[in-house]
Amino acid sequence: MSAIQKIFRTYGRQYMELYGGRMPKIHKKAIRDICDCRSGSFGTLLYVCNDCNTRHPVPCCCGNRHCPSCHQYKAEEWLNKQMENLLPTHYFLFTLTLPERLRDFGRSSQRAVYKAMFSCAHGALIKLAKDKRFVGSPKIGYLAVLHTWGSMLQYHPHIHMVIPGGAVSKDGEQWLSSREDLFVHTKPFEIIFRAKFRDEMKKAKLFHKIDPSIWKQEWVVDSQPAGKGQNALRYLARYVFRVAISNNRIKSIENNAIKFTYKDRERKTWKTMELKPIEFIRRFLQHILPRGFMKIRHYGFLNPNSSFSIERLRELISLIYNAITDISTSISKPVKHIIKCVCCGNPMRYISFLKPAPRWGPEG
Repeated sequence: MSAIQKIFRTYGRQYMELYGGRMPKIHKKAIRDICDCRSGSFGTLLYVCNDCNTRHPVPCCCGNRHCPSCHQYKAEEWLNKQMENLLPTHYFLFTLTLPERLRDFGRSSQRAVYKAMFSCAHGALIKLAKDKRFVGSPKIGYLAVLHTWGSMLQYHPHIHMVIPGGAVSKDGEQWLSSREDLFVHTKPFEIIFRAKFRDEMKKAKLFHKIDPSIWKQEWVVDSQPAGKGQNALRYLARYVFRVAISNNRIKSIENNAIKFTYKDRERKTWKTMELKPIEFIRRFLQHILPRGFMKIRHYGFLNPNSSFSIERLRELISLIYNAITDISTSISKPVKHIIKCVCCGNPMRYISFLKPAPRWGPEG
């Protein structure tokens, strides 16, 4: 049993008794799924060893995208896929953070706010990329990922964007490169984004719920050169398939208290925080995304439906074969995960699926 699962199994029912009447269904489902993960409640895969013929039952995971015990291999697969799409050019890592005074509002209107963060960031990038002082074409492409947490489990919505440094010309026949140290200026980006976000809140009929002074303060936008893009992708891969906190940061669950480590960003040191179980669960659940919401998005020529292939983009960027070779050789090969026998260490083969056992987790 993982540390997070132990917390939800021990205190999940108590939390639902306290707040069940006000909890979204998706939060209740997350609690149940995490409690029941790998317990047999989702069925069991039966394997047999090819060498010693020992049978091994492997309980199925819940598959919930908010379960820290699931998707452990997906991050590696995702990273390999993104590495395959790297272009032989310089990259930038853009980070856009929702202002602190907007976060209570954002938490209560998640779908509208997250959707606006993505669409307004895209609109601001397109508008500035048209400017010849930056790129000179709106035909850009990039990867955007939503994160909602800080290391202390606090609500901290922000979007990371990994952006190739350039764009395709309007006629589609030329690559227009940006400066290596600048894609677009962050100040005009912040102004445009804020104005577009304000308009989106009016369309969503949520504008009246926002403190008017928020539109006069500066919003945090950060842009950093990211070299050839590999390190920025590796950084994002650690968080793409994780929610709020990993099991290895939980240090103890005892005496009605949960202790976990967090990173002090200012002092760049690791510290320990202690929370009551109910508060820990509350903080964890505030990062559950709305049902069906996509937190990973590809835009422009990096969108899977784009008419521009990666090969064509590479041709436009550089006709020098060595530049393309440098990209292709930096891609790690996918690792095939083989289930091995715990008795003799030899590979096992699948033989059957056993029906699910009764659900254990809290009802609701």
